[in-house]
Amino acid sequence: MPIVPPTHSVERSLRRAGAKIVVGLDEVGRGAWAGPVTVGAAVTGLRRPPEGLTDSKLLTELRRRALAPVLANWVTAYALGHATPQECDELGMTAALRLAAVRALEALPVEPDAVILDGKHDYLGGPWRVRTVIKGDQSCVCVSAASVLAKVHRDGLMAELGEQHPAYGFADNAGYPSPVHRAALEEFGPTDLHRLSWAYLDALPKWRHLKRVRPGLQAVEDSADEQLTLGF
Repeated sequence: MPIVPPTHSVERSLRRAGAKIVVGLDEVGRGAWAGPVTVGAAVTGLRRPPEGLTDSKLLTELRRRALAPVLANWVTAYALGHATPQECDELGMTAALRLAAVRALEALPVEPDAVILDGKHDYLGGPWRVRTVIKGDQSCVCVSAASVLAKVHRDGLMAELGEQHPAYGFADNAGYPSPVHRAALEEFGPTDLHRLSWAYLDALPKWRHLKRVRPGLQAVEDSADEQLTLGF
């Protein structure tokens, strides 16, 4: 099935409602066992996007890496924000996503009037004016741009960090579940890059004592979120 390119439809509707600067946000790393969660923020205006732009997950690694520098020079502005594995453990994923998003927004050289957020859940909230769009990373130009920029940056970061921990295969799996990652965890346990409140530790008897448990609903939600990618 051919990929339908993203449009400026949502951006235009927000502009008609008075927003002059619209930024798209997308996250990467939510389902990973290791590494930060990263949020990309991109302002694109209404210009025609580079050929082939779409959700980063629909692009090959080679295409993403070729497209990212083109996008970096094409967008009006962009920035990236991160929440560390320790912050993910301490805050829970929803709050960690918000922290990373706020860091990205505050790093922008322009102040947005409205934010388009990929998905159906507004993890950002006030004081920003937020429009959530399901599959916005496929349908909205600015969110697609944020998606690619965030994915390529985080993948590169994980490959760099992985040089310190070669057994875990971070250059290939970016901290997500994989057979190599699972095998390294079973033998060597989690590193300082791993999230210690996640359910993968339940399947590692040798290392289960390291698990951090956060009480309340957020811990339950994060555990359920992880089950989508849990490979044990």
